[in-house]
Amino acid sequence: MSQLDLALHIRPGDTITWGQTCAEPTTLVELLVQQADRIGQLRCFIGIPAQSALTVDTVPDALAVHSYCGAGSNARLHAAERLEISPVHYSTLPALLSGGDFHCDVVLVQVSPPDEEGRHSLGLGDDYFSAAIDTARVVIVEINDQVPFTSGARTLTADQWTAAIHTSRVPGELPTPSVGDDTRAVARRVAQLVPDGATLQFGIGALPEAVLAELFNHRDLGIHSGIINDTAMRLVEAGVANGARKTNDSGIAVAGLFGGTRELFRWAHRNPAVQLRSTSYTHDPAVLASSHQLVAINAAIEVDLTGQVNAELAAGRYVGAVGGAVDFLRGADRSEGGIPIVALPSLARGPGPGISRIVSQLSGPVSTPRSEGLVIVTDHGVADLRGATLSQRIERMIAVADPAHRAELDARADSVLASA
Repeated sequence: MSQLDLALHIRPGDTITWGQTCAEPTTLVELLVQQADRIGQLRCFIGIPAQSALTVDTVPDALAVHSYCGAGSNARLHAAERLEISPVHYSTLPALLSGGDFHCDVVLVQVSPPDEEGRHSLGLGDDYFSAAIDTARVVIVEINDQVPFTSGARTLTADQWTAAIHTSRVPGELPTPSVGDDTRAVARRVAQLVPDGATLQFGIGALPEAVLAELFNHRDLGIHSGIINDTAMRLVEAGVANGARKTNDSGIAVAGLFGGTRELFRWAHRNPAVQLRSTSYTHDPAVLASSHQLVAINAAIEVDLTGQVNAELAAGRYVGAVGGAVDFLRGADRSEGGIPIVALPSLARGPGPGISRIVSQLSGPVSTPRSEGLVIVTDHGVADLRGATLSQRIERMIAVADPAHRAELDARADSVLASA
């Protein structure tokens, strides 16, 4: 491992951030884990981990860990009370890290080798953390020769960082998740709603990726999303997601970060058909509203009979996030011909017939309020709640619940309506 004495650059009390998923500077994070206790009390703000060195067993006592989400290994950190969650909209993260309560003193960055002009690409993620580079006191880079030089992503030159190390290792990967029959059934229903020529946004996880796998018979799709994964790459390669009808960035797939495997990394290298942009662009309300037929596809843990969405807590554990769902769902609702979709299987695993994910009362927080115009999709149907009255919402939500739970939900309908 490359050695760097972080104490030469990081001070006690500093706040530190770095890229998430495949953009995580793994070696620098490993060094931070090793050296934090020697430096003094620190805090960091992290995103979704891929192969993070921060685990329940390794997180230093001196390091207070914060995040916007409980995804991946973050869930265990939170359950062990080693992670605090900030339930904020994704679009607010750049300002939060560059001038808000989590103003970052130090940014750790994974970059590509330089091009002919000495510029290093941020490679696998521009996203929210790059905004902190402009206001940080210290920028430390990990120059990884296995990181692609990607189009559109911010670049850095040697005069823009404080210190650097050189590494050669495969970045953290996010393989395509396996899905069950219920998830595949939901994905097929969502795919039927997607018109040819639509601009797609999709969240992270098994269900959104399963939806993409059902779209190979579509035409002229575009991509404007927080993330691009392996299945999205294949849609672009197949000519399905050619971006021909996009209002913005015609012919180009746009995202904040890459979340996939080394096949995706190789494909992204110097590929003009795909570009990374910062969160200030990917989640910009005006950009989203002006997008041609923006279809936002986001998953949920549960939805109540009035259309309130919990995307954060499952069985009392923090596993999700507010994230960018509201940003994109609102943008899709305002986009001409757009569709704001929240999708989920009707059942979770449990005793007997399973646990209904269409509920009379949420077991967690309201991540997306019912005031947003939403189209709820399960394996049993589609509930279009846009403009619906409360009584219509209840009727439509019961219709997309699992049949084994509809009678129980119907029995609670009057009390839900009375308290709504």
